[in-house]
Amino acid sequence: MVAGDSALIIQNKGGGHGEIGYHLALQLVMDRGFSVTILHEGPNKGKPPHNSYSDLEAAGVNVIWCDDLADADVCIGALNGATFSAVIDNWSKSPEAIRPYAELAKEWEVNNYAFISSAGMYTPPKGDFSAISEDCDVKSSGQRQAEVFIAELGLPFTCFRPQYIYGPKQGKSYLGYFFDRATRDRSIPVPNDGSQMVTMTHAADNAAMVAAAVDNPAAVGEVFNCATSSLISYRELALLCAEAAGNTVSIASYDPKAFELPKGFFPFRDAPFFVSAEKAQKLLGFEPKNFIKDDIKWYYQNNYKAAGGLSKEVDFAFDDVVLGK
Repeated sequence: MVAGDSALIIQNKGGGHGEIGYHLALQLVMDRGFSVTILHEGPNKGKPPHNSYSDLEAAGVNVIWCDDLADADVCIGALNGATFSAVIDNWSKSPEAIRPYAELAKEWEVNNYAFISSAGMYTPPKGDFSAISEDCDVKSSGQRQAEVFIAELGLPFTCFRPQYIYGPKQGKSYLGYFFDRATRDRSIPVPNDGSQMVTMTHAADNAAMVAAAVDNPAAVGEVFNCATSSLISYRELALLCAEAAGNTVSIASYDPKAFELPKGFFPFRDAPFFVSAEKAQKLLGFEPKNFIKDDIKWYYQNNYKAAGGLSKEVDFAFDDVVLGK
């Protein structure tokens, strides 16, 4: 039998999803009374969010560092026979990666196996720029194949598809692009007219949605878009970042099809790409508590500026190309 009120978080080493595990562990312990263990891809290099893990230790979270979670036998062995009532997988990106942990969870007879996947798999119809719901067509990515695998395994699964994330313990930043230019008196290039809408979700809200599904029968067998219900346009976001930095900037529109730009030049897609959180609101009672418009000032001070954003070297060569300089 499995231990009651206990959760295992399988946590990646960082990136866009990295901060979710930090908030999720604290919420499960402090709000739900769970015993939480994090099986963590390593090593710990002391970067965000890992440099805040003293908060987890103070809350009683057990963090087990594993160099390579793909070496499942070694990592599972580090659990020393412990069992859990719920597993949250914030690491796997393929059916091969998820298999040993999912099969172990089935042996434990877990109440829920929550898999944090990605909204990047959606392929909405060309020209359809409305909010993307969970029944939208998807490409057969590794994460999609992992979703299919845990369903076919017969686990009481729940899948979450996050979009763009920000937070106080963030390693990867989608906002650095705007701050880099706003703080250096540069025009901020945005594709097309900049009216494209996007969601920017606080990692604590992502975590709250996942936490709401743990041990919740209404979540079993469901897929949820893991995002805020609040939208913002690229142009609004650029001006918001400039205001937080105390500068006035110009927004320069460019035609993304007219240039050969490196992948990731602009942090978001050229076309509108935002998901609907309506299903999570209805089934899980999810409501976001954080909004980028309210948070942008502390994000600039505590994330961008504190991390040395003002002094780092930035290459604006492709900016000059699209701006015609």
